[in-house]
Amino acid sequence: MTTRVLGVDPGLTRCGVGVIEVGAARKVSLVSVDTIKTSADSELVDRIGFIGEQIETLIKSAKPNAIAIERVFSQQNLRSVMGVAQISGVVLMLAHKYRIPVYLHTPSEVKAAVTGSGRANKEQVGTMVAKILGLKEIPKPADAADSLAIAICHAWRSAAGTVINAKTLTPAQKAWQKAEQAATASKRR
Repeated sequence: MTTRVLGVDPGLTRCGVGVIEVGAARKVSLVSVDTIKTSADSELVDRIGFIGEQIETLIKSAKPNAIAIERVFSQQNLRSVMGVAQISGVVLMLAHKYRIPVYLHTPSEVKAAVTGSGRANKEQVGTMVAKILGLKEIPKPADAADSLAIAICHAWRSAAGTVINAKTLTPAQKAWQKAEQAATASKRR
């Protein structure tokens, strides 16, 4: 049985989207990859709407069984974090609309899954993505390669049964999970 995973490297200026299929023995193959781009000169509502429409079209055509999104929870550039959060919200809403399960993976988790090192640089990630998928070239720009890395990370972790296993969470993931639980508990009060 094969599974399709849509990987999303969320961003407001460049949003990487890659679809892979994973089959027996964690063998992955490329279905599609793209980078959705918007101009910083455009209105925010238009940029978010355009990216959302493009992702919705991709969901309808690729019919993924799962969506994997890069989770960014610590960054110095607040403006960049806001764009990532806004696009992540759009993807979450679309996942809800189409009843597709969503999985969040940290950048270090993705790098470790694809390269073996949570500190790998963009070039190393791109090289391994190309190698894993049997591509002659690294998908460009880096957002495209990153979206495929996110999808591969999820596919491999899911195949290994480790996606929701709390024992395999990194300290950062445990801290994030604890913060999410605290936020949910405070909303109920």
